[in-house]
Amino acid sequence: MEWLDALILGIVQGLAEYLPISSSGHLEIFREILGIDLPSDKILQFDIILHAATVCSTIVILWPSFSRLCTSFFGFKRDAEFYMVWKIIFSCIPVAFVGFFLKDYVEEFFGNGLLVVGICLIVTAALLAFAHFTDEKPGGGMEKADKGRDITWLDAFVIGCAQAVAVLPGLSRSGTTIATGIIIGDKRSKVAYFSFLMVIIPIVGEALLDLKELVSTPSQQGDTSIGVLSLVIGFVASFTVGCCACKWMINLVRRGKLVWFSIYCVVMGVICILWR
Repeated sequence: MEWLDALILGIVQGLAEYLPISSSGHLEIFREILGIDLPSDKILQFDIILHAATVCSTIVILWPSFSRLCTSFFGFKRDAEFYMVWKIIFSCIPVAFVGFFLKDYVEEFFGNGLLVVGICLIVTAALLAFAHFTDEKPGGGMEKADKGRDITWLDAFVIGCAQAVAVLPGLSRSGTTIATGIIIGDKRSKVAYFSFLMVIIPIVGEALLDLKELVSTPSQQGDTSIGVLSLVIGFVASFTVGCCACKWMINLVRRGKLVWFSIYCVVMGVICILWR
């Protein structure tokens, strides 16, 4: 992979991880446009690096909330932050199940054209639109008070199931989890923070497992590699753009403006399905 390709993919990941348009789907789209042809395992490894970068940007942007959660959890304070961490851990059970038992099956959906991406983008659009009309206030739109409840244990598990399904390319993780939270009655501001924080554990876990596999598996002669420079450039680009996109997305969720992205997802979904 050339460094310029890595730069472009890093920028795409940084934007699309937080915006409800599917980072995995757009990485597939841009790989197709750029003509990048890599084995599925190499694609997944590069995507994990990019996702790890956006996890770092999440921690940086949400540092006040993240630090309070860590202080409470490791200090066993048993306050609201302490139980919120446990809810985040609880929400990761579905995606952990997918990672341990269905990883090989999921990998088959990556690098195999844009039909699945297109279908999943349209599903993302439907979820965003449904969440919009569920949360809409009669005669006032969505920019009024942030109605809804705080995230319960059941809500955390349901949102976690949405995250597990969103491993498919084209299903936006942030869009699917935030829309699910809004549909089941959670506050937009609460579910936005929850959505961005809940991804930290599975991405870090997956990155560590992939790193262990890379270290323990000797490279074969003639094996297609990505290159350290491309990995570094992709990581830096994804982190930098992700910091900006994270702030923007939180503001959009608070104002209830996600419905406009459903239109974008429909258009891109149709283009992907018709792509030859």
